[in-house]
Amino acid sequence: MKAIAFAIRSFGRELRSGEVLVLLTAVALAVSALTAVGFLTDRIGKAVARQANEVLAADLRLRSQEPVPQEWRDLALKYDLETAETMSFPSVVFNGDDSALATIKVVSDSYPLRGQVRVSDQLFAEQRVADGIPLPGEVWADGALLARVGADVGDMLAIGEFTARVSAVLTYRPDQSIGFSSFAPSLMMNIDDVSRSALIGEGSRVRYALLIAGNDEDVADFNDAVQDKLPGSIRVRSQEESSERAYNAADKAQRFLSLTAVISLLLSAVAVAMSARRFAHRRMDTVALMKSLGATQGFVISVALLQLFILGVLGVVAGSVVGFVAEELLSRILIDLMQQGELPASGWTPVFLASSSAMVLLIGFALPSLIQLRNTPPLRVLRHDAMPPPPSRVLVAGISLLAVAALLYRSVGDLAMLLYLVGGIVVIAALLYLVGRIMVALIGRARSGVGVAWRYGLANVARRGRDSAVQVVAFGLGITVLLLLTLVRTDLLEGWRETLDDNAPNHFLINIQPQEIEAVGALFDENSIERPVFTPMVRARMMSINDVAIQDRVYPNNEGKRFANREANLSWTIPLAASNEVIDGEWWPADYAGPPLISIEEDAALNTGVTIGDRIKFVIAAREVEAEIASVRKVNWDSFQPNFFIVLSPGALDDMPATYISSMRIATDDQPFLINLVRAHPSISVINIGVILEQVRGIIDKASLAVQAVFMFTLAAGIAVLFAAVQSTIDERRFESAMLRALGAKRRTVFAGVMAEFAALGTAAGVLASAGASVLAYLVATRLFDLPYEFSPLLWFAGVSAGVFIVCISGYFAARSAVNSNPTNVLRESGT
Repeated sequence: MKAIAFAIRSFGRELRSGEVLVLLTAVALAVSALTAVGFLTDRIGKAVARQANEVLAADLRLRSQEPVPQEWRDLALKYDLETAETMSFPSVVFNGDDSALATIKVVSDSYPLRGQVRVSDQLFAEQRVADGIPLPGEVWADGALLARVGADVGDMLAIGEFTARVSAVLTYRPDQSIGFSSFAPSLMMNIDDVSRSALIGEGSRVRYALLIAGNDEDVADFNDAVQDKLPGSIRVRSQEESSERAYNAADKAQRFLSLTAVISLLLSAVAVAMSARRFAHRRMDTVALMKSLGATQGFVISVALLQLFILGVLGVVAGSVVGFVAEELLSRILIDLMQQGELPASGWTPVFLASSSAMVLLIGFALPSLIQLRNTPPLRVLRHDAMPPPPSRVLVAGISLLAVAALLYRSVGDLAMLLYLVGGIVVIAALLYLVGRIMVALIGRARSGVGVAWRYGLANVARRGRDSAVQVVAFGLGITVLLLLTLVRTDLLEGWRETLDDNAPNHFLINIQPQEIEAVGALFDENSIERPVFTPMVRARMMSINDVAIQDRVYPNNEGKRFANREANLSWTIPLAASNEVIDGEWWPADYAGPPLISIEEDAALNTGVTIGDRIKFVIAAREVEAEIASVRKVNWDSFQPNFFIVLSPGALDDMPATYISSMRIATDDQPFLINLVRAHPSISVINIGVILEQVRGIIDKASLAVQAVFMFTLAAGIAVLFAAVQSTIDERRFESAMLRALGAKRRTVFAGVMAEFAALGTAAGVLASAGASVLAYLVATRLFDLPYEFSPLLWFAGVSAGVFIVCISGYFAARSAVNSNPTNVLRESGT
């Protein structure tokens, strides 16, 4: 109890005197930055993921060949989830004597649960967000379907025994497929009209679906609850299994946000480490006095631990409040910018992560020094050079960083990102320290021949030795991540946006017969629209890999098994597509005429466990084709060009039944051209992917806004690192300034010397930070985000300039009080 009472009383006095304010501020800033970043990334991450869920029109979809049992709807209601029903089946639609095959989409009133249906009032006219679903007796039809049967809005269509009025043109529904298997255009009708149409009978091929949406935790709980109860006929589909393009965009957005969270924590770790070092050093005089008055080692340790705990709790509470308030303000701004009614609620995970990380850092970096205080000799009361033996900081700090990395992995779940960033930061820190020691040695020999201020400043750098090297590490790390989050962050986001340029295709043409290619191309020429490239496609099934039947083969994962057993789309080509890159093996030459060769996409090769030299046998229209894998490709699926997992060499699929596909960009003014195209070639299907493009661009824009907002907190953490680095030597600077001024030096000369010291440190830190930021940026861009990155001279110029400017500015505000202190008071306090 005595230790508790003494710890509280002494902590209050030290807090009022300002002795622990630096460390308390560092902890509070670390927690506030992490809390705000955590809340914001969590909420915006959920919002981005929710937008990606639009490709399901829900958060979860239960699909079956039979009606979904009522018990699943009842179970969803128990979890406070919204539900909607859909049915999908092919049928012929008539307009008088004209007819066409269509995919009938039957929906209930609450459809869609995620996303929006879009319609237009005329064929290929301006689209708008639909209000609800078609009324009973009405349908919304795809423009391609209306063009095929010669109908328009207001006409009557016959579907089975049901006749309905076309009240709008269906331009987009969230769960529409953009794959090459969707040959028939869509027609949407109200679920109340199904019985009137008599379209569904015994043996009808109907796909039923129950859509589920709601709170993320409730959806996850429902999904877990039904997994063991679902019959084999029902398949559950979640966001991760939905549209690859939208999910890839959402996943990349989440990684951008996670990147800022990781960097915020690493910056906070450096700030806390620098501040904790000074805090422990300032405690030595108090401990020496306590021991000279009879305090035991146990009492000293108890008081130190209690004060560290109090400081951590205060920092966590203050930081959590500040972080929560800041996040709320930012969220209100981002709601308007993101054009959403509200952002999803966040859990308490960010608070737990921020608090745990800050306490782990505080314990890891401050506790060892405080424990060593027990060995502080009482003689230090009289001799300030009497020091306790230093702790093994490398071991303890390493354990602390490992604990923080574990916390980060628990929150972010991205091991590759942690390895690249944490590993990169550790390597950069080691190089900074090594170069710092070399710089100190060189400056010690080269400081002659300069002015008084520079000689004094460079002498300070050389005299401090290890402390100067540590400051170079702190300054360099702070500048490295600031560069990474400013110039590099902008380059990454711009590179991501450029993967979807303004000329990206917004329409696919599929099911083009070989004899139609020339006529279709002529239609493009007649309408002064650039003729697209027509790519062949052949439907096939794998039979064996290296003479082992695909059913008997062991695959690395279930994805590989599904890939091998499903129907495959094959193509052949001479030149390598611009959206493809060979990463293993060689592409065949233009004049190749040898045995059939295969180029396989990298993920498909990894999942199926095949490599260069393996042989795959396909069956195509009762004929067999065997080919050897010659290369592995990386495919940019975001290009929205016709891409294939498996491409064969020229001549390999000659005389095989093939159709052709193509992608193109059709301007709004040229939309009526599509009506003439479909009417002239009714077998061709036109798929509008413009809305999918908008969805992916929207995800990119939202992620960019979030990263810009989060950057402000990481910037504050970076500045805290620089300030803490200066504060770590503030006591020595105060004493040195007092001594020099007592010996007659002018305050201006002393201050100029201090700034010269910071300029030297800032230059070294800036050069190394530029190199570190360049390497980290390259790794982050190419390894984590699969984006191109070019080394920029601007980064080096900005790094060196920022090193000198930021370090000097930080040093000016931090060291100004030391230089301006009254020499008499400083020397009296130090006992000199």
